[in-house]
Amino acid sequence: MNLLNNLISPFHRSAADNNGFTLVEIVVALAILSLALPTLLRSFTEGAKGQALAENRTTALYLLKFRMAAIELEGYPDIGEEDGEFGENSRFRWHSEVQDVESEEIEGMRLVTVTVTWQDGGKERLISASTYLADRQIPQ
Repeated sequence: MNLLNNLISPFHRSAADNNGFTLVEIVVALAILSLALPTLLRSFTEGAKGQALAENRTTALYLLKFRMAAIELEGYPDIGEEDGEFGENSRFRWHSEVQDVESEEIEGMRLVTVTVTWQDGGKERLISASTYLADRQIPQ
């Protein structure tokens, strides 16, 4: 028991010493905090940027699907290109291109490509999709 008390005694404080932290403990805690805090703040900043980018990509994807569905509802589209934006002062713009598919085996087929663009952090981002539409008036 005496050996155990000798091992514990350097780490044991008396009742008078339990009033607060020592200057060394405070300095060490501040040093650890000063090393960890910038890394944590950078992580939160990058996380917020990533979340905003993901939100914009999701919005652009839904707008792309919306524009593609509008073209499909029109029926067999005319060959050409169109541009527009989704509402007034929207940061999302769309561009659609309809091309004729030239093939000896298939007639009445068009390739439709829709691209949605937006500005994000000074960079132009885009998402694009393509589909084929057939002329349903041609007998099979």
